[in-house]
Amino acid sequence: MTRKCILVAMLGAAVTLLVLWFSGAFSPGLIDKGRIVPTRSRNSPEKVVTSRTEVVPVVYEAVGTVRPETEASIEAQVTGKVREVLVRAGQRVHKGDRLIVLDGREFSARLERARQGLKSAEAVRRQAGEAVNAARADADTATATWKRMKKLYEDKVATRDEMDRVEAAYLKGRAGLAQARDGLEAADAGVRQARKSVEEAEINLGYTTITAPADGEVAKRMVEPGDLAFPGKSLMLIQTGGSLRLEALVREGVIGRVRTGQKLDLVIQALGERTSGTVEEVVPSADPLTRTFLVKVGVDPLPGLYPGMFGRLLIPLREKKIVLVPAEAVSRIGQLDTVLVKNGDLWAPVYVRTGKEYGDSIEIISGLGGNETVGVGVPGAGGER
Repeated sequence: MTRKCILVAMLGAAVTLLVLWFSGAFSPGLIDKGRIVPTRSRNSPEKVVTSRTEVVPVVYEAVGTVRPETEASIEAQVTGKVREVLVRAGQRVHKGDRLIVLDGREFSARLERARQGLKSAEAVRRQAGEAVNAARADADTATATWKRMKKLYEDKVATRDEMDRVEAAYLKGRAGLAQARDGLEAADAGVRQARKSVEEAEINLGYTTITAPADGEVAKRMVEPGDLAFPGKSLMLIQTGGSLRLEALVREGVIGRVRTGQKLDLVIQALGERTSGTVEEVVPSADPLTRTFLVKVGVDPLPGLYPGMFGRLLIPLREKKIVLVPAEAVSRIGQLDTVLVKNGDLWAPVYVRTGKEYGDSIEIISGLGGNETVGVGVPGAGGER
């Protein structure tokens, strides 16, 4: 039993010594800012620089999509089967150019029926006009006869019966004229209605040919010949504006730092380019599902930039102090990054953890504190970059 206890104690001591050894407790090369590999050299590096500290902004990256500033959705005004699609995505179009043609045979038939109805209404109107003319003539004759008979009756030349017969004819003539005029007004209303029907049929037939509302470029085509088009269904998207903008989703905790007219940096990942833009619009309501606000940023002209590309909007939050060294000063040994640091008369690699790159320099998150003398290009001291 005692022997087993001694063996367990010896094993524990061995493990403890091994852990201390790997942690560098027995190495005099341990420093506060990083662990120095025991391999040291007095060889001077090809280049000597000093690690520096800088104050840089901490940014929030909001993801977004590049979209045209003005985009028109092409929809049908009437229901019909698509007969022709005359343009494709990426094609330039001008205002009034034909884009899509629908089957218009049904609308042509309706127009023909409306025109025939107009002809019938105009014929009825002509007949009503002739009836008015005839009624007016009869009324004029009856009026003249009534006036003569009235004079004769007053002179006691005509009898009362003769006067009553003439007066009845006079009243009948006036009533006939009024009735004829009512018929003419109804005929006029019928002609106006028929003309409206013709106009409506012509408009609907015109809707079977869909044209470009403005100059632009076809951004997306969502219809093919044989498809059914109806109002409310998007058939095509046309980019009518010349400029593009990034529409990014910004979380609610950051939206207070974004304002209209603000100049912000953005990155287009597909192009590997960093540019800037001006905030044009901040939608004042958040998406209740994602808790994000839609921010629209006008993008400065950039070659190769197209709608639909992925982008990131960089919103500064605060500033922080970081340590920077030239990117070429960092060497990689396996999965570890090292930097050659001068310690007295010796140059030794120090394990570091790197962060973002800033131009030709790289951020050192841990391992250096700034103002260290750093070497670049010591033979045999580095590894794979």
